[in-house]
Amino acid sequence: MEPLSSPTPLFDRVNSPDDLKKIPRDQLPVLAAELRKVILDTVSVTGGHLGSGMGVVELTIALHYLFDFKNDRLVWDVGHQCYPHKLLTERKDRFHTLRQKGGLSGFTNRHESEYDAYLMGHAGTAASAALGIAMGDRMLGNPRHSVAVVGDAAMGCGVAFEALNHAGSLEKDRLLVILNDNRWSIAKTVGALSRYLNQVRSGPFYNKAKDAVHHLIQSIPLIGKGLDQRLEDAVDMVKNMVVPGHVFEALGFRYFGPINGHDIDELLAAMERIQKLDGVVLMHVQTEKGKGVPGSENRYDRAHAAKPQPKKKPEKVPVEPCVLQPVVPISKPGRSWTEWFGEGLSALTEQDPRVLAITAAMPDGTGLMEYRDKFPDRFIDAGIAEQHAVALASGLATAGMRPVCAIYSTFLQRGYDQVFQEVVLQKVPVVFAMDRGGLVGEDGATHNGLYDIAYLRCMPGLTLMSPKDGPELHEMLQFALTLPGASGIRYARGNAPGHGELLGWHGRRQPVELGKMEILRPGNDGAVLAYGHMVQTALEAAALLDKRGIHIEVVNARFCKPLDQQGVLALADRHDRLVTLEDHAVMGGFGSAVLECLAAHGPVRAQVQVMGVPDEILEHMSRNQVLEHCGLTAAHVAERFLAERFVTPPAGARR
Repeated sequence: MEPLSSPTPLFDRVNSPDDLKKIPRDQLPVLAAELRKVILDTVSVTGGHLGSGMGVVELTIALHYLFDFKNDRLVWDVGHQCYPHKLLTERKDRFHTLRQKGGLSGFTNRHESEYDAYLMGHAGTAASAALGIAMGDRMLGNPRHSVAVVGDAAMGCGVAFEALNHAGSLEKDRLLVILNDNRWSIAKTVGALSRYLNQVRSGPFYNKAKDAVHHLIQSIPLIGKGLDQRLEDAVDMVKNMVVPGHVFEALGFRYFGPINGHDIDELLAAMERIQKLDGVVLMHVQTEKGKGVPGSENRYDRAHAAKPQPKKKPEKVPVEPCVLQPVVPISKPGRSWTEWFGEGLSALTEQDPRVLAITAAMPDGTGLMEYRDKFPDRFIDAGIAEQHAVALASGLATAGMRPVCAIYSTFLQRGYDQVFQEVVLQKVPVVFAMDRGGLVGEDGATHNGLYDIAYLRCMPGLTLMSPKDGPELHEMLQFALTLPGASGIRYARGNAPGHGELLGWHGRRQPVELGKMEILRPGNDGAVLAYGHMVQTALEAAALLDKRGIHIEVVNARFCKPLDQQGVLALADRHDRLVTLEDHAVMGGFGSAVLECLAAHGPVRAQVQVMGVPDEILEHMSRNQVLEHCGLTAAHVAERFLAERFVTPPAGARR
């Protein structure tokens, strides 16, 4: 019996760009189809970004076929479209480890491969980075190419245009910016630039006219062939007739395009010409996001991402019971924090005609898809422009509206200056709904939301809060919309406890009151003051300690600013041991706020320990794995009370 043939015979021969260059050009489209099969088969299991990578397969092949990115530099904007790049750059044997602990990053990562110029996970900065490389190479006498691949949505970022504006004024630096025009970010690309590019797309005359001019001149007897070699001015004339006042040429770039991004021959021809040029060049490439993904054309996000397949549970092996094993799973089935947010905001929008939602190209990720359809006149997608989204919210609030700006914690960092200048200084009532506050798991270092408390707590007049469960998120949204100034609500990735789902707590809900904590369960052997969704972990730890005869008080902090100072002092005076618990960097976080309070008003009876995320860059791994790594599980909290349970109060402590 003959062995089965490989479904990817060409790809089997390619382990590096050097291998790729040995494949005949006419076989490259076959290789592209094989790459798509490998990506689709793998990401369907591991999860990860899918549509973007599937759309740049031919572009990636062409880039590695002509350039040498061990020497030349390739910067992918965002980096979530880099899967075909990883497969061609000596990483295909590890591709199945994508986004897993110890495996490949879901983004480009300079610490992972010499082919990756940056650890890149946010949009809009690739052109700036690539320009910096090009300028440095010129200064150091290093003749190599610097290439940035920027999506049409990312091109709408202010920082991207800042880079183009700078680059266009230079003549000696060698920079190629590839505009990957697929009309999508995570959702449909928005804005005037998108409309402009649509006009360029809808005028297919340029490339046809160019070919016609070539044919016409070559047909002229005697002089045609020689004249054709000097066709540049004629081609430019035709182009300017078709696309007058081209925006990129006005910025100082040599413009090539639009080019079919799925035609490898056309891509190679354009790149070979560009390689011979000095100065800054923009190559406009049209691609289809999600190309090759079944049904992608009918999806609102063009198959932006895929969820991992559930892993098979290993057979249970009888083991001796361990006291410190979690009593319940860390996450329960149910609605996510994001879904609770979308539902709550919809209800409040129905009640108040001033309420509206703003997002920065993330209507799905922030739970606003149904809201968008239900309230189209009160939904704004600002595109990948967090700075603009925040400043826009300020203007709306100034006009009397009550904007809710839904942005991931990690992405709000991009609009930091606007939070202060346009919102805090103006004292306007903007609500920041900070999704993915805390450890996010597989998306890794670029997406962990670990710094929002630290970078916002220092701003005067800004109220910061975090709910323990879904219903409290609704209550905090309603409360935030009554405040006269700015506020921020942080909540996590993953599922949120619903009504009656918090372990060991069945008490009556206390109304949300500015700067007031909530005691959830009593205890005489110490206390945990938990912030946000870590309340669930604190309750789990209390249940573990109950089995050992140790009964701790669990308190829901609710507010980080203003902090419940009287509540903190009373808690620290009631107990010998107080632990603060948060899913945030230890430095500058909620625990720091508690310590500042005690330093200002102490001494107190309790020994205080801060539990949070350590001062390190955390790589991609599952959320449960990263919580274990950071020592933020219920078992870790319980261990704090099992070690040195009682501590002698410091001299002069208040009683």
